Amino acid sequence: MISPTDLILVCLMPTPRDMDFARLLGWYRIPFRTAPKVVAVDALAFYQPGSFGERAGQIEFVAEVRGHELTTRGELLRDEADHPRANEEYFKVQIGPLECLSRPIVAEKWRRLTFLYTTGEYLLRASTLNDLVVQSDERALLWKSLRERAQQSQYRTDNLPEPELDPAILAMLLGIKDAQGAYSTADDLD
Repeated sequence: MISPTDLILVCLMPTPRDMDFARLLGWYRIPFRTAPKVVAVDALAFYQPGSFGERAGQIEFVAEVRGHELTTRGELLRDEADHPRANEEYFKVQIGPLECLSRPIVAEKWRRLTFLYTTGEYLLRASTLNDLVVQSDERALLWKSLRERAQQSQYRTDNLPEPELDPAILAMLLGIKDAQGAYSTADDLD
């Protein structure tokens, strides 16, 4: 369940098929080239555009974020191997079960939306998309929280230990064999 302090990413759910992926497979995709700066949030809220027919122009569902990884569109949608963007990178955001809001948040004036950051407090009391926009002093707190999340989710390699390579594997990679045709050990490389 959403708590008032949760960091929420409101995102576009392009089609009902994408909603099925979220509901049945537990993931949501975001193209890397158009992704927001921070995807390490507590929950996603899904805005439904015109492709949802009578249920368009509203947010009905939210889901807890359980993690994310970088992959390709082709890996996510294997039945679309010939798609022009099959080799492009996408975030695969793992999510929990979809939760239906007690009342939908409607778009009123807004018709186009890709991403919007908000908080659980704003989401729980909103009746329109305008109500999700964080105002005044709280906006500075939201951006501070986003910066902290961005720093926490950076992929750091600066303090990792050097991996130890097995000498036989190293010899195999270098293609060094002894007189009997077996791969030599690193001791034989001198």
